[in-house]
Amino acid sequence: MNETEIKIGYISAINGSLIKIKGLENHVHLFDLINISKYNILGEVIQIYSDHIISQCFENTINLQLNEEVVSLNEPLSMELAPGLLSNVFDGIQRPLGKVFEDFNNGRLGRGVKYPSLSRSKKWHFVPIRKNNDNVNAGDIIGTIQETTFFEHKIMVPPFINGEISFIAQEGDYTITDEIFLIKKNSIEKSFSMLQKWPITKKRPYMRKEDPREPLITGIRVIDLLFPIAKGGTVAIPGGFGTGKTVIQQLLAKWCNADLIVFIGCGEPGNEIANILKQFSEIRDPQSGETLLDRVILIANTSNMPVSAREASLFSGVTIAEYYRDMGYDVAVLADSISRWAESLREISGLLEEMPAEEGYPAYLPSKLSSFYERAGVVRTLGKDHLGNERIGSISIIGTISPPAGDFSEPVTATTKRLVQVFWALDPKLAYLKHYPAITWLNSYSNYSQFISEWWYERDIDWPEIDIDWSQCRNQVNEILSQEQELKHILQLVGEKNLPESQQLVLFIAKMIRDGFLIQNAFDDTDNYTSIKKLLGIIKVILLIYNEGKNLIERGILIEDLLEPDLINSILRISQTVPNEAFQRIEKIKDTIMKKLRLLAI
Repeated sequence: MNETEIKIGYISAINGSLIKIKGLENHVHLFDLINISKYNILGEVIQIYSDHIISQCFENTINLQLNEEVVSLNEPLSMELAPGLLSNVFDGIQRPLGKVFEDFNNGRLGRGVKYPSLSRSKKWHFVPIRKNNDNVNAGDIIGTIQETTFFEHKIMVPPFINGEISFIAQEGDYTITDEIFLIKKNSIEKSFSMLQKWPITKKRPYMRKEDPREPLITGIRVIDLLFPIAKGGTVAIPGGFGTGKTVIQQLLAKWCNADLIVFIGCGEPGNEIANILKQFSEIRDPQSGETLLDRVILIANTSNMPVSAREASLFSGVTIAEYYRDMGYDVAVLADSISRWAESLREISGLLEEMPAEEGYPAYLPSKLSSFYERAGVVRTLGKDHLGNERIGSISIIGTISPPAGDFSEPVTATTKRLVQVFWALDPKLAYLKHYPAITWLNSYSNYSQFISEWWYERDIDWPEIDIDWSQCRNQVNEILSQEQELKHILQLVGEKNLPESQQLVLFIAKMIRDGFLIQNAFDDTDNYTSIKKLLGIIKVILLIYNEGKNLIERGILIEDLLEPDLINSILRISQTVPNEAFQRIEKIKDTIMKKLRLLAI
């Protein structure tokens, strides 16, 4: 910025993290950054009036005084996008916390600390895939970099840029600020490095949105069968304290089949964020064998950090996710938690003395939330590779909510429920019974099953004894669990033994589904992840007993005569005793069941 362009104002009032500034009202735009010179504190313009502006500061305002100098930076808060994002830890405004810790060593983030988000000195090995005189458009891939052992970073032409390549760097090692290529258009040449910057409040452009067609496989049985999420989907996980929100988020980060994870710790306690970072650095990624951190970008905004930075962190994370989506990757954004983010909105709204809506939250809470969730989706990206192939990328957004006292009618949960397509409601009663994951099948739902049923149909296991696909398995399980819920009231009056045999069979199978399928041990090496083949095998074995048992009971066979206890126990223990790769053992159990039931039918 030239000296003549620097615009200076002064502080005229201070109210918590908000400051009133005079002298800049004719020189700034909404969401522009300002800098308080004395303490090097960053702020963001959130209101503009005829004689002053209001800015929210990303750091605490202790010891600030009236009339101190404020400089307009004339740009919005933007993310630096380049190789080096993976395996890194940032705060909500993309300061590299690892670098800060190395230099300070006291575990504190000092006020006014300023570091470049990405290293300017580290060199990356660039491999060009385009050549001089090639015509390129926005989003076209011009070269690649091996960002981690198994992850290829694609260097793209920035959005809104097109023309002819007049220079491209040879294969070699470069920093992210070195000139990599020049594009010429109408006799004007522009120079580009690996580094791009993008405002967090603006969506990155793409060709068009596509319908979701492929599930995001999580390895969690209750999710993959009953409440699936598609790649590019949106999910809310509401639940009170102790219901297992964080464990589900960590399981998703470890096992889901996304190419990379953006984990946003938004207002959670510092020890939880530290614990997550420790686990990610120790856990081996099942896809690559390297540490899980190699495909994770962590944005850490703990509960003791200023609320303004917390409010920015969600959009910082999704902006980084969009950058990798544009390369053609599937990205999962895990936000923990949306409630803390909403609390920061409420606090800032209170300082602005705005008219509060329900429970003190601002009236614009729904529009703010929707502007975050609408950035999910499957898209056909801008640009092509050197072979002319188009790319499809996706962003799946999964946010946890911590409703006070587990009340799902509170504004954040109720608003989010209207915006998302999948709702995994965590039930404290299930959690107290040690039924994990505590996703209740009574209040949860997914709107993606019809979109992904074809994908599951193509991967079905062919068992002639039970010729039903994933979608039919799902419908039958839902029907059995619903019938069990209806029978509970009758059960309390007459007792199980006085029910008809057909209803006793429903209760028996429902118990098998709950104990042998829905319950899953996140800390068991065999049970923590279930492959799609094993999932279908387990549920088809249970439904085989149900479908065959109905016919036998109609012929007068008693329910206790169907199968002996040892065989029932072996079915219930499949999840913990049969590894994913030992599918033939499930087939053997299925054959044993059929043999027993056919003997009864004679």
